[in-house]
Amino acid sequence: MGGPPVYGLLLLATAIVFEVIGTSALRASEGFSRLWPSVVVAVSYGVSFLCLSLALKQGLSMGPAYAIWSGVGTALITVVGLYAFSDKITPVAYAGIAVIILGVVLVNLGGGGAH
Repeated sequence: MGGPPVYGLLLLATAIVFEVIGTSALRASEGFSRLWPSVVVAVSYGVSFLCLSLALKQGLSMGPAYAIWSGVGTALITVVGLYAFSDKITPVAYAGIAVIILGVVLVNLGGGGAH
């Protein structure tokens, strides 16, 4: 009984990194009014979705993979917002991030990692 393929997990991690890069550039694009940040958004989201689809092709289950991609991405972009953009996060928002992380853990415990 093996877990999800390591290559699939690496692809998923890469998808998360590019999703965070794309979301960070989205803010810098100022509503797609700045060319290069807009290009970074498009390329980063494209690479993110490509890597996510390849991770699924490697045997990761769609529900847990998407939960990890979106949950970890949300938590990471919140950290980026704190440090790179001086966003203010309230205690309620921190609690929300904790619930997201808990949800990802529960989805993985209940749904497995590979199909």
